[in-house]
Amino acid sequence: MAQIMTLGEVLIDLTQTGTDEKGIPQFAAFPGGAPANVAVAASRLGAQTGFIGKIGHDSFGAQLRGTLEDDNVDTSCLFETYAVPTTLAIVSVDDSGERSFSFYRDPGADTQLTEEEATAFLKADASELPLILHFGSLSLTTEPSRSAALAAVQHARSQGVRISYDPNYRAALWPGEDEAVKWMKRPLDMVDILKISDEELVLLTGTDDLEKGSAILAENGIRLIMITLGSEGVFYREGEVTGTVPAEKVTVADTNGAGDTFLGGVLSKLAPMSEFPQEDELRSILAFANRAAAKTCSRPGAIPAMPTLEELGD
Repeated sequence: MAQIMTLGEVLIDLTQTGTDEKGIPQFAAFPGGAPANVAVAASRLGAQTGFIGKIGHDSFGAQLRGTLEDDNVDTSCLFETYAVPTTLAIVSVDDSGERSFSFYRDPGADTQLTEEEATAFLKADASELPLILHFGSLSLTTEPSRSAALAAVQHARSQGVRISYDPNYRAALWPGEDEAVKWMKRPLDMVDILKISDEELVLLTGTDDLEKGSAILAENGIRLIMITLGSEGVFYREGEVTGTVPAEKVTVADTNGAGDTFLGGVLSKLAPMSEFPQEDELRSILAFANRAAAKTCSRPGAIPAMPTLEELGD
């Protein structure tokens, strides 16, 4: 049984790895997609994980399936389509390691996930249901994946599965900011665990004040809110308890996948816990996740850069 199922996009990150002697950018085809990244990160950090999504019937799709299986991610709910190709994201990296994105996804295979496919894992015996279902907002950009993701979340929560959500904003995938905010907010009242960046906090709450913004989000009934702050670490809110856990210092090669590694680390620790942790244990979990994210930042790519428990000394 998978402790953690993640749902959404798995894709190829064509990531800039440098330039040649003429200054022409060079790219490598890394496996990626935020929910797939989380599944791999959590698996490498000790959890049993599975992935729900869709790939094209092409060489990139085969590469992605192989990558997940190599990292012991259950792919029984990874579906294939002949109709459209595997989704591509073009990831350019500046001198500081920060990323910019463009997408070949109109349509891409990940957007074609149906409600029947997205909810197939819920037909298992109750003892085989995951403890956590994680998803991201890229599934909400278009149909049929939007309805599929929302149905999976609603039905999973009704069966006692805890819901984790990452409202990951990519402006290029939305017709406008207002539409993005509307759909990114839609599932918040079904969420137990929220990971959000400081930029996305402003987008969804209208404030950059961490205390105020997290309090606004908590009004939806969210049990644990984590606001990632890049090199400054992570702010957390669990009920009325708030605080910050500093980041690990590291020489950055590429920040792609760092937030997903962080969340995979958190979920790998939370999944076996029947109750949400007290503050001391939560801070320990967040420090562990920060160490994992720092290791990812020190290497290029998303999935290829993610650490194992052995690398972290745990």
